[in-house]
Amino acid sequence: MSDFFLELFLDRMDTPIGELLIVADETGKLRATDWIDFESRMQGLLCRQYGKDRFRLQPARNPTGPRDALEAYFAGDVKAIDQVPVETAGTPFQRSVWSELRKIPSGAAISYGKLAERIARPKAVRAVGLANGANPIGIVVPCHRVIGSDGSLTGYGGGLERKRWLLEHERKNA
Repeated sequence: MSDFFLELFLDRMDTPIGELLIVADETGKLRATDWIDFESRMQGLLCRQYGKDRFRLQPARNPTGPRDALEAYFAGDVKAIDQVPVETAGTPFQRSVWSELRKIPSGAAISYGKLAERIARPKAVRAVGLANGANPIGIVVPCHRVIGSDGSLTGYGGGLERKRWLLEHERKNA
């Protein structure tokens, strides 16, 4: 058994679309975000990614800085999240999808098919969709910027109303 133990910090932030949970590590890397109504889902994700007894989640207010960027984002500086350092577990395929998500500019949206093409896996549209849905760091790793091939809003872990708000917010402030 490994002696690895991860110290994580949980911050809670009010936003125009609900309370946002922000999880960062002691080095300032963002590890997870989710909405208060999905806190148990986030806890389960952290357990799957890091091991049930391999991390400790401590309450803290902006312990390592990601809250500042997210506050700026919600205030209208939508590019403020572009340089937030992140760290994720996940498979190499998932991490490739999540990395590509960060390259979608604020105010833009692409289809799952286009995202699959961008990672040189054009036939992996369904797998790209699953990886997008498993993204632990919503908003900063902008899975909300992925839409259906017909331009429709499709699945978002925080709900379609939040996805719609985020896309409109970015288009107004890009």
